[in-house]
Formats: sequence, structure tokens, C-alpha cells
Amino acid sequence: MTAHYQVHGDIAVITLDNPPVNGLGLATRVAVAAGMAQAQADARVQAIVITGAGKAFSGGADITEFGSPKAFQEPNLHSLVALLDNSSKPVIAALHSVAMGGGLELALGCHYRIAAPGTSVALPEVKLGLIPGAGGTQRLPRALGVEPALNMIVSGEAIPSERLAVLPGQRLFDKLAASKDSLLEEALALAGSVAAVRPLPRVRDWPAKHPQGDAYFQFARNMVKGMSRNFPAPAKCVDAVEIATQKKFDEGMAAEREIFVNLMWTSESRALRHLFLAERAASKIPDVPADTPQRAVKAVAVIGAGTMGGGIAMNFLNAGIPVKLLELKQEALDRGIATMRKNYESQVKKGKLKADKYEQRMALLSTTLRYDDLKDADLVIEAVFEELGVKEAVFKELDRVMKPGAILASNTSTLDLNAIAAFTQRPQDVVGLHFFSPANIMKLLEVVRGKHTARDVMATVMAVAKKIKKTAVVSGVCDGFIGNRMIEQYGRQAGFLLDEGCTPAQVDRAVERFGMAMGPFRMSDLAGNDISWAIRKRRYVERPGMKYSKTADLLCEKDRFGQKTGAGWYDYVPGKREAIPNAEVVAMVEAHRAALGITPRKIADEEIVQRLVLSLVNEAAHLLEEGIANKAGDIDIVYLFGYGFPPHRGGPLQYADELGLFNVVQAMQRFALNPLDDASFWQPAPLLQRLVADGKTFGP
Repeated sequence: MTAHYQVHGDIAVITLDNPPVNGLGLATRVAVAAGMAQAQADARVQAIVITGAGKAFSGGADITEFGSPKAFQEPNLHSLVALLDNSSKPVIAALHSVAMGGGLELALGCHYRIAAPGTSVALPEVKLGLIPGAGGTQRLPRALGVEPALNMIVSGEAIPSERLAVLPGQRLFDKLAASKDSLLEEALALAGSVAAVRPLPRVRDWPAKHPQGDAYFQFARNMVKGMSRNFPAPAKCVDAVEIATQKKFDEGMAAEREIFVNLMWTSESRALRHLFLAERAASKIPDVPADTPQRAVKAVAVIGAGTMGGGIAMNFLNAGIPVKLLELKQEALDRGIATMRKNYESQVKKGKLKADKYEQRMALLSTTLRYDDLKDADLVIEAVFEELGVKEAVFKELDRVMKPGAILASNTSTLDLNAIAAFTQRPQDVVGLHFFSPANIMKLLEVVRGKHTARDVMATVMAVAKKIKKTAVVSGVCDGFIGNRMIEQYGRQAGFLLDEGCTPAQVDRAVERFGMAMGPFRMSDLAGNDISWAIRKRRYVERPGMKYSKTADLLCEKDRFGQKTGAGWYDYVPGKREAIPNAEVVAMVEAHRAALGITPRKIADEEIVQRLVLSLVNEAAHLLEEGIANKAGDIDIVYLFGYGFPPHRGGPLQYADELGLFNVVQAMQRFALNPLDDASFWQPAPLLQRLVADGKTFGP
């Protein structure tokens, strides 16, 4: 059973019990409705308390049911809330820990509400491209006030119960409990005190008004429009709350439902729901059960105090884990510590970090110039120069000094992790932890699983990733892993577009209008053009038949390495990141094109976007085919958090599904006919061909 029924004296208690967050899936809704029926039929029962077992009152609707018949099967959430609302006996919601989405709407359908301290209260549906769909837009403004309710609904952010309880005129909470431990006892007492009260107070009967009326809602629309360019849901939240102030409750409920259903079928909502599920699924590894024992990680060592090493260290300091930072020279250590302090001081200056917290974090940091001082660390991460010989020297030293059972991690972004593991006598303890730059800010962590990496190591590092607030995605071993292997093809296409007639600014503008955080040339300037140049030089030797545009090589020969040198595909002013087009670079592109005997052509933005994005899609299909990536959602998460792919598109593979895989293959076949492109690359991956033949998609 996903809900339990008990009677305490003359009070019935229905306890939601559907871990982890007491989601209101069909089975739970049926169980709650059955409990309500039993309480109504029992003459001894004078009032009903609804609460949640474990770590939540309720996290809301079961998102996996969205778009499926189960979401609408009776009792649906609408019907269940109405059942509470129309109860002839008082219903008291006892909230604790988490009351979000449909969970909060369920509580708003009750006659009274009591909350434990620290309850996180939210209507987060907007983050899934939706509005609250079970009365949230109609009841919350009546219970909390129009303005605070609209702010909650449009932002989707959680607010502690204590903050809401002190808002002027709020009727959301009738009482705050002394503690979570005393919540049920206090809820039973409240139920007893209101058992005879009639008529029963119903949120639907309360007024919802704003003193500025139309002017306020127009202001709200203008604010929302500027903040949610690619998402329709926030503006629809404003519409729905305004309706709550203008129409009768039942009319408002009908309007809310219509808006909700229409949004559910938008591509934006499908994309956001896909990403929501994909992010949660990313931590699940098929052959590593959830109950796999983990190794203790109480102390961490980081090798290399450069930008990456310092950023990696900050993640652990922020989580309260001691870090020992190693460099071979004192000057390098001093520079690294100075950079870390500068980063923290910037946060303090902006009010994002309290000064005492800053000092507490730095107090967890110690430094050394000797490998032997790392011997007690449970996890060591190297962030040294990306060259196999350098990694070999580091891992041989780690093999010598680290205690048995310590996890040895490499931050390599492209190198063969199995080769690195072979430098040790303990390959089972070696794993890749590829942080993205800046490591203290970027949310993505690629966890690279070597041929011999132990399952308990995988379970441990996935848990550690969560502790340091990273979204971890597992990759197998290949050159570039998931993200960089795909981005190489993206960069190749960008180069071909220059050869055929585009300027760097035109390519960047097109893909940024599509929604990418930055185009390929701005991104290369940020990462450092010398990095991709080094990879190309390696490719020229390893894969002599692979086709590349040589324009980027010409740029690097001019020492235009990007932002760090103030000159790349664009010019940069010190202290600013604005990309300023450079006429000499454009002239260089044109001269190279002429030298190749290519007549430039006008290339539409649509072609630019499709060639860039579908290059990601085809390479991703190869990664899935080879088992480098476990599932399509993992790849989309890598591109959302690591490469600035637009959330409203859902990631490269979700975008391909929306485009239609038949159409994707047709486009690839057209690109293959272009003599200036790489026809062999545009041969659709076998997996992609099979999906089209079977009428399937990358997604579920």
C-alpha cells in the first residue's frame, strides 16, 4: 500500500507512504481516496488528518505519468483534491519536510493546515514548462495573497514554511508545529479542536484580489516576458492567477485546466520534463545496484594548483571535506591559493558567501610539495597537464604512496583512462572525474569508468558527486568521452561553414538564436584555441584521412589563442568577455577560402544550426551504439550542463526526436552531397538507421 489508514481515538490519520517523496501516482491517489471513504463511513471518526511518512509530506504528482492515461485515470489529482474539499468532516493537512506541486495543492484542498518548521513549500511546475494543474493557481492566491502566490508560482522556487507563516494576511497555515517530531500530536490536537466547527472553511470560498488589479498584472507580464524568452509557461502562470482574481472559482479551475493541458503538449514542456527525468536517471548505473557498499571519503587530495585544480578543491571545501593540495613548486602553490582566495572574496563581496564561511572553508585546506603527504587521503584527483607522460609520472607516484583502498582519479578530458590505470598496480581503484571549467561553478561531472574500475568505486564517486552538488554522468573510455568527442564534430562543421562562405560571427549568431549559450567560435576562444589545435595536430597523425578546415590552424599560427591572449576569432578588452569581431580574421578566412578556389555562397541560419546540431546527434548515436554512453538522456544532460545546450530544446537527442528521426536522416543525406563537407561523417549511425526503420525514437 502507498498510503496507510489508522484511527487515533475519534481522528482518522491517512499517511502517504510512497518513497522517496510520497509522489501522488495513481496507486497513492486510490489509497487516499479509499481512506477518505473509510473515514466518512465510520461514525466514530470526527476529523481526518493527512500526513506523509519518511522524508516528505508529498513532492507532488508522479511526473512519469504525465502524458499517459494514468495521469487522467480516476481519481485524478483534481478529483482527489475536490474529494478533500467536499468532505463533510474536517480534513487537516500535517505538512513536513517537503510540500511541493500536487502535494501543496492537496494540502490547499484541506480545511486546515499545520506545518513543521523547515517545510519546503513550492509550486515548481513552471520548471517543467507547466502551470500548477490541480488548483494551485486558484487556491494559493486566496490562501497566501495574490502577489506572494504569483511570485511562488512564476519562480517555482521553494520557500520555508516559517517565512510564509509570517506574511501579512496569510491563511495558508493555521499553525506552525513546534517540531517535526511533535507534528502528528499537534495535528491531532488541532483536529480535535475543529471537529465540531461548521461551516468548514474552504480555500475556494475566500477572495483573491490585488489592490492595483490590471496595472499589477501588466507589470508582472512585462517582468516575466523579459525573463522567460523561450518558455511559454511563466506568462501563462500570470494569466491563470489573474483569472483567479476575476472569475468564480469553478470558472478559474476550468481555465487553469485548459492552460495546463495545452502546455503539456508543447515541445518546451516535453523538453523540460525529459531533462527532469534524465537528470535523476543519470546517477543510476545498470550493473551498480543502489545498495552497493561505498568507500568512506573523509579527506581528499588534489594534485595541481592551477585554475582547474583550485576549482576542483573548492568543490570539496564547500562541502566541508578537508583537502590537501599538492604542487611541485611553492610559487605555483602560492598562485593557486591566491586565485582560490580571490574567487571566495568575490563571492563575499557579492553577498553570496558570509565572511566566516569563507574562513571556515579555507581552514579546511592544507598544502604540500611532497607526494608522501597525500598518503592518508581517501580520494585523490590529479589535474595536471593533459599529456600521457605527465599522467604516468603522477600515477606511479600515487601507486607508491596512497593507502590501500584509496580512489585514484584523473581529471583527463580526452586521454585513455585504461592506459592511465595501467600505470598502477591497482587499476580497480582508478576512475576518471572530468570536471568542467570553471570547476567550482560548472555543474557537470563526467565520471569515466575504466575497464577495471570497481563497482564500489563507481558507487562512491557518484555519491561524492551528489555531495559536492554536481550532476554526474557516466561515460565509457574513448577519446574525448561523451562531451568532447561530440564537440569535435561540432567544431569540424563550424570550420567547413567558414570555408563555404560564413563568417565566425554569422555562425555564432545563428546558433545563439537557436538557444546555445555561445556559438562554436566564442566557445573556442573561451576554452583556448591552442587546446583544439593540439587535438587537431594529434588527429592529423592518428587519422590522416579525416577532413578538417585549416582556417583554425592559420588563426593559431598568428598566436590568436582566445580570451587569455586578448585575441582569437574575436578581439577582447581586458576584464571583459565581450567578443568584438576582427576585420583581419574575416580577411584571413576569405583569403584562405580563395586559396582553396571556393566560391562563397550564402548560407541560411537554418542550415548552420542543423549542420552543427545534427553533427552532435550523429556522433551521439555512435556513442550509444558503442556503449560509451548508457542512455540518450545522459548525453542530453552532458550537453545541458556542460556545453550550454538550450533547456527548452531538451538536449541534442531530445531535439532530434522532436524534429523526427526520419527528417534527421534525410537532412544528413543532403549534407553528405556537399562536396566541401565530409560525406563519410554524414552516413547515419547504425543505431539511428535502426530507430528510423523501426519507427522509434532515442527517448522512451
